[in-house]
Amino acid sequence: MTHKILIADDEPNIVISLEFLMKREGHAVSIARDGPSALEAIRSTRPDLVLLDVMMPGLQGWEVCRELRRESAVPILMLTARGEELDRVLGLELGADDYIVKPFGFRELLARIRANLRRMALLQ
Repeated sequence: MTHKILIADDEPNIVISLEFLMKREGHAVSIARDGPSALEAIRSTRPDLVLLDVMMPGLQGWEVCRELRRESAVPILMLTARGEELDRVLGLELGADDYIVKPFGFRELLARIRANLRRMALLQ
């Protein structure tokens, strides 16, 4: 089944790798390279899942997550280099459904994406 995935990250190598991976899995992909663009893309494309970096220009992922959670129940997976326990707890408390620290394994990321999409399908 094809899902719409938004990749919100400003690191070109991460974006290219994630886009390739998501398309290989059969998903439609949108990309946002900063916080304001991420919110705009989420509101216009209504993705099934968001891969969200914390440290982005314009508006950090923390704020994007907080704002998005006020409007939507879309699964949010934070992908970030910030791996301290306090950062992970903050991300989850702000509304992220999962928190994955860079560098990450692609098989694990795919498994977490599938789990979140499966959970959303059960709720609909």
